[in-house]
Amino acid sequence: MRRLLFAAIAVALLMVPMLAGQQKSHAASAARIARGKYLVEDIGLCGDCHTPRNDKGEPVKEQWLQGAILDFRPITPMPVWAEKAPTIAGLPGWENDAAIKFLMTGIAQNGLPGRPPMPRYRFNVQDAQAIVAYLKSLAPGK
Repeated sequence: MRRLLFAAIAVALLMVPMLAGQQKSHAASAARIARGKYLVEDIGLCGDCHTPRNDKGEPVKEQWLQGAILDFRPITPMPVWAEKAPTIAGLPGWENDAAIKFLMTGIAQNGLPGRPPMPRYRFNVQDAQAIVAYLKSLAPGK
């Protein structure tokens, strides 16, 4: 009985550092996602193109980053102009490494730059990882 008690205490003591590590990891993950949210919403302004708008021109919050038809065009015709911004909530169809590379270089998975009006962002690796973590944390579009 005494051995069983000592074994239980030993297991509990071994679990404490493991749980503390999980808490630190969760805090780091939450901080990364918060940083990504800030970059997406306040720096990249991704919702301006990737979120549909209602009749008043306001973003539809229930469809945040779910893709939208672009209601603006260049003054002169541009053959590669994107008429629709894709869904980026959940990053469907993107592996993490490819999305990070795109955010750092502007080069997509197909080896081509994003179509205008998508800017060619040059985020550093930490910011690109944070953006990917945030977008992956969102529910994918329908």
